[in-house]
Amino acid sequence: MDHSAHFQFHGSLAKLAVTSSAEETVDYSFNGHPAVKDAIEALGVPHTEVDVITVNGQSVGLDHSLEGGDVVGVFPFAWRLDCEPLVRLIPSPPEPLSFILDVHLGKLARRLRLLGFDTLYRNDFSDPEIARRATAEGRIVLTRDRGLLKRKTVRHGCLLTSGDLQQQLEVLQNRYGVLDRIKPLVRCPVCNGPLREVDKTEIADQLQPKTMRHQHDFRRCVDCGKIYWRGSHAEKILAWLRQIRGRRGL
Repeated sequence: MDHSAHFQFHGSLAKLAVTSSAEETVDYSFNGHPAVKDAIEALGVPHTEVDVITVNGQSVGLDHSLEGGDVVGVFPFAWRLDCEPLVRLIPSPPEPLSFILDVHLGKLARRLRLLGFDTLYRNDFSDPEIARRATAEGRIVLTRDRGLLKRKTVRHGCLLTSGDLQQQLEVLQNRYGVLDRIKPLVRCPVCNGPLREVDKTEIADQLQPKTMRHQHDFRRCVDCGKIYWRGSHAEKILAWLRQIRGRRGL
């Protein structure tokens, strides 16, 4: 026997669901008693983006079984809701923050490393590998692919709908407070390895005479061996970090 439940998606989730307005509801037809998580994801919204679900006015978990005629509200991260008891579904992130990114977020990966975050990225990561490593290593999945976040094994994840770097960082600040945790120039932006201070006498054979003469502060990546110093490129990076810190009052 066919049943239906009535879903209303709020805030940012309205743009992800098959309904495009928080003023509209969408009917979901089903047989049996499916979990509300399955219905929400069938309607386009990954479970990682859902912080509160109400069914007939009561806050429920993702495994709640639907009944015919249910009225379901679906709310995004940190939505203020007058409902007691309130079940928050997005778990606290693992500490310290570490990330794994999909193929679409190479520029963001580099910037997160510059900000000091342990950030895995390769342009050939498969979705199963991302999900597996996120679970095994306690990493947060960042992606523009909502299908990746619908995988059951993905516990910590964030969907980035914009391709704009600044907007992506704003989402991560709101969700994880990344801009309050900046530790610049401690990770290699190329390979993610840790940077260590190195005396220039140890790397003299790898430096141009002008660099050797005028630069004094050097760091070397423990993993790939790449050397960094305060050249023009480094100054641009530091200026960008100062700009971010200035906006945050850091």
